[in-house]
Amino acid sequence: MVDLKSQYLKLKTDLDKAVLDCMASTAYINGPEVKRFQHQLEQFLGVKHVIPCANGTDALQIAMMALDLKMGDEVIVPAFTYVATAEVIALLKLVPVMVDVDPKTFNITAETLEKAITNRTKAIVPVHLFGQTADMEAILAIAQKYNLFVIEDNAQAIGADYTFAHGKSQKAGTIGDFGCTSFFPSKNLGCYGDGGALMTNNDVLAARARSIANHGQSQQYFHEETGVNSRLDSLQAAILNVKLPHLNQFNQARRAAADFYDAAFESIDDLQTPIRTQNSTHVFHQYTLQVRGGQKQRAALQQHLKNQGIPAMIYYPLPLYRQKAFANYWDGRTLRVTEKLCNTVISLPIHTEMNTDILNYIATQVTSFFD
Repeated sequence: MVDLKSQYLKLKTDLDKAVLDCMASTAYINGPEVKRFQHQLEQFLGVKHVIPCANGTDALQIAMMALDLKMGDEVIVPAFTYVATAEVIALLKLVPVMVDVDPKTFNITAETLEKAITNRTKAIVPVHLFGQTADMEAILAIAQKYNLFVIEDNAQAIGADYTFAHGKSQKAGTIGDFGCTSFFPSKNLGCYGDGGALMTNNDVLAARARSIANHGQSQQYFHEETGVNSRLDSLQAAILNVKLPHLNQFNQARRAAADFYDAAFESIDDLQTPIRTQNSTHVFHQYTLQVRGGQKQRAALQQHLKNQGIPAMIYYPLPLYRQKAFANYWDGRTLRVTEKLCNTVISLPIHTEMNTDILNYIATQVTSFFD
């Protein structure tokens, strides 16, 4: 699904030097490379504060802790997303309220979330799924109306731009009270292990998040509250410092691959190609099709591609509420769009190293299945 080795070989000289320099410095925890990455990412995103941490899941947890969410508070999340989004809500003894998504963008909408708001609702977690932002202007309006926090799950859309009606643009992850992202190796900006970060323009929330991520201390050995131990290590930061200047180029390569796929599949009636909205750029963490023939046709297509040496993944095969881990939060009602997507979506390989030969081969094999 991604070609990490070819990307590494292109940047090998700089990456090897960065890692070896970090090793030689022996500043392995919160060293200069971490601080440099923090400042570089703040500049790239145009955000006041970046708080590096150990992974994207930790980022979500730290954000909810920093916002003082209490046991029993409800947090609205899309039912069609990766488990981490709701996992941390349950871990903190909050209540995940899972809502339906837009059938074209796969993202939560203001309409679906407003219907789910109760007097116990305290926060909304819009997920910018597959690389395209949710409609943040409408979501912010709902949040303001009901006095709710907004935590952006930006693990899949780093570098995407959201444009408001008045023409102002902001990077995904910098719009809500907090943005959270992951640097898992397969992400658009990935390190060579685990890593994550929070983003915020709020000075008070930034200080609180930094303290929580560091054992609840703002001064060494003086702990104001119970925190966690969540750090981006210096070796991973060194790798990210090399890769960050290439992120726009990486995202453009993904968009070019998506353009190729779009053109190749335009005439296939049984496939719905990804919809790109006018108010968000799309950085294509995944290129996700919908197979109109449903589960049986999708399974046959996936097997056909596998037989030709082409991986194709199902993101995601089950709604969150059908996962055993969340059985206690499900009242038995199903969500129409989420159910349909789980039965029809399939993602093709998309990454920064795709050339015309690779794209032609994949497109030809997909097309031949429907001929």
